[in-house]
Amino acid sequence: MTVSTRERIVAESLRLFADRGYAATSVAEIEAAAGLSPGAGGLYRHFRSKEEVLASAIREHIERTRKQITTVLDQAEVFSDRPLEVRLRMTCQAGLAKMREEQDLIRVLFRDLDQFPNLVAEMREGIVNPLYDGIATWLSQQPEYAGAEEDWAAVASILGGAVVNYWLANESMYEPPTRIDEKRFVESWARLGLGLVNLERTPAS
Repeated sequence: MTVSTRERIVAESLRLFADRGYAATSVAEIEAAAGLSPGAGGLYRHFRSKEEVLASAIREHIERTRKQITTVLDQAEVFSDRPLEVRLRMTCQAGLAKMREEQDLIRVLFRDLDQFPNLVAEMREGIVNPLYDGIATWLSQQPEYAGAEEDWAAVASILGGAVVNYWLANESMYEPPTRIDEKRFVESWARLGLGLVNLERTPAS
């Protein structure tokens, strides 16, 4: 598949923003990385500014994430014959894979997006919240949880947050919390999900 100049600019800018920071990356450097003549203004034939390039990168990731969530939910029935613990492990692994896929965008988010609160809001509403909503929907649809009066949105925030925290700790501190490898994390995450089956609720005081 041929990659357009616009797509190259977006991809290379996000990589450079992640590696060096938004402010430290010049338009000329983006042009050079995208195969254009640096400083010749090729970027401005496709975007009005460097900020617009960043906004486009975020919006393209948002659109891809929405499609991925829809696909995963549509295909959930394909794996319905597998044990719940296996399905939970697969879900956790998919979450970690999504974090790896979005690692450049996540680096930019934590390093630079405080300068652009409107883009933070787009990330929150376009990627973060839909992912948690997708987890909540998936959990609520599992037959083993039928009839469970759980706050699935809150459960999803806990289970999803564990995946995010595990990946971020591994990424920022170069090893997972207390050196728990990914296999052990995934298995324990699934066991926690299994604990929701037939769980008796204690009324809140």
